[in-house]
This record gives sequence, structure tokens and C-alpha cells, in this order.
Amino acid sequence: MNTSQKVVVVTGASQGIGAEVAKAFRKLDYRVVATARSIKPSEDPNFVTVAGDIADPETARRVIKEAVTRFGRVDTLVNNAGVFVAKPFTAYTAEDYASVMGVNVHGFFYITQLAVAEMEKQSGGHIVSVSTTLTDHAIDGVPSVLASLTKGGLNSATKSLAIEYAKRGIRANAVSPGIIKSPMHAVETHAALGGLHPMGHMGEMADIVNAILYLDSAPFVTGEILHVDGGQSAGH
Repeated sequence: MNTSQKVVVVTGASQGIGAEVAKAFRKLDYRVVATARSIKPSEDPNFVTVAGDIADPETARRVIKEAVTRFGRVDTLVNNAGVFVAKPFTAYTAEDYASVMGVNVHGFFYITQLAVAEMEKQSGGHIVSVSTTLTDHAIDGVPSVLASLTKGGLNSATKSLAIEYAKRGIRANAVSPGIIKSPMHAVETHAALGGLHPMGHMGEMADIVNAILYLDSAPFVTGEILHVDGGQSAGH
């Protein structure tokens, strides 16, 4: 087994930003382990897919085991999987709460814990999580309490991980997007959603991919919450 080639694990990788992130790392000659509920098999021996619910700790175990068994290591974990439910606070159901907490918090916790354990063995690694700028700058008309509750927690956890593991060669960062053109948003909504940003337009998936690649290639950056949000977090 050749264990010199870097290995990245990407969650929520079946479509949208996650799929683009996985493809971008593969183009950089990383070996990729991609996971999502309905991800399709890959014919590339250096691009392995694992279907499963990231909120289930068993999925996390299968993903990290696959990375170590197939490729011998885990260098980067991209926590991209996320659920956003836009409802008035009092309209959230117990099912909404469980769904958002399951993916955004449980999914982050289980796989990050296992990935860090592998990174410690090689005295190095990088965790990068996808958050949301709504945690810093709520928008009237865009209900986001559950997003802020969960993704805000990820931002704080990112800084805590960065400090806890700084002397052990493991970095932790996050990317905090504004509203990005992806399969989540119908084309007819783009003009209105773009207007929520000071720059007047939505971001592209490539903006988030490039931010993640930058953080992965920046060895002196850790504990950073990188806003890629068209100025939203700066003000209106």
C-alpha cells in the first residue's frame, strides 16, 4: 500500500459544494473518500464512496475505516454535510430539530473524533468545516435559529480544536459562506437571494471550493473562520 499520497475525507459529497470539493482534491492528486446518503459508486480506485447517514456513528466508523484500510491514512477532513431548515422559530418541529442536530452536530462530532485519532498517529492533519455567515449576521426574513445554533457551535468547536491540537500538528478551520448558487436554490430565486449580499449577487460553488483548498494549503493558518459571503458579515 502506498501511504505517501495525501487522503481527504469529504462529507455531503453527492452533489453541490461537497461534490465539487471532492473533485477538486482529486485533481490535486489526493486520494478521496466521499460520503453521503445516496452517493454513487466510483470507478476510480483513488476515489472511494461510502453511502450512509453522517448523523449515524456507524457511518463515520465505516468512512474512516475505509480511508485507513484502502489508503492508510487521513490527512484532511472536510465537514461539508449540512441541513438548513428555514422556519419561524416557533414552527420548528421535533423532527426538524432532530434532523438539523443530527447532521450538523452529531455528524461533525462522530467523524471528526475518528479522523483526529488517525491524524494523531501521523502527527498532522487538517479539519475544515463548512459553516454559514448567518451565525454572525442574521437576516430579517431568513429564519435561521437552528442553523445558528448548530453551525455557530461548529465555529466555536473549530477554534477549540485548533488550540487543543496546535502543538500536535493538527489544524482546524472553517469556511463561512453566504448564499451560494447550488442545487439547493432554484434559479428563479437567485436575484432575490443575491440582493441579500452587499456585493449584490450570490456566490459560486467555486468560491467555497477555493477557500477550502486555500485553508488546506496554508500551514500557518488555524482557528480561522473564513467568511466567503459577499460582505454579509461585515455589515449592510
